[in-house]
Amino acid sequence: MVGRGSIGGGADRPGRVAFQGAPGAFSHEACAALRPWDQAVGFETFQQALDAVGSGDCDCALIPVENAIVGRVEPAATLVEASGLHRITEVWRPIRLALMAVDGARLSDVKTVESHPVALAQCQPQIAALKLTQVEAFDTAGAARAVADAGDRSRAALAPPPAAEIYGLKILRNDMQEMAENRTRFVLLCREPA
Repeated sequence: MVGRGSIGGGADRPGRVAFQGAPGAFSHEACAALRPWDQAVGFETFQQALDAVGSGDCDCALIPVENAIVGRVEPAATLVEASGLHRITEVWRPIRLALMAVDGARLSDVKTVESHPVALAQCQPQIAALKLTQVEAFDTAGAARAVADAGDRSRAALAPPPAAEIYGLKILRNDMQEMAENRTRFVLLCREPA
């Protein structure tokens, strides 16, 4: 990854890195792991995250473009290609998805599972085996937040395990993804080349 101070406001201030999602999302985790010196700024859509870089509101964006199970992450991959931003670097990150629900819920209580469409696609065999109805959400961690806010034991979210702690949920089952080697490729984008 590009070093501290080389993007954004220089070494005297942290940069701002845009990501799509809520705190606890995979993109948020990737920002924290790969650019811990920057302020991670979440946006509801990939387009909003990219626009924040184009407008100068953020110095760079970390966007997922490919997953080992489902292939291209859409619409992110297409939006990145059309953005006109410069790819500075890329990195593959491991992806582990947990099924989580409100405290007191049991697996037998759960009827629906909420998450980003790409996360749902990564967990199809487990979802089918549990006979859960899928509900698409804008983000994995956003789904966890919605489940926590609803307080409904019949609703669960597929999200990164740390999202359970952030939103006060209980993990009902870890490693819901179809394959253990699940990973996603993220690209770091900036207005100017490195």
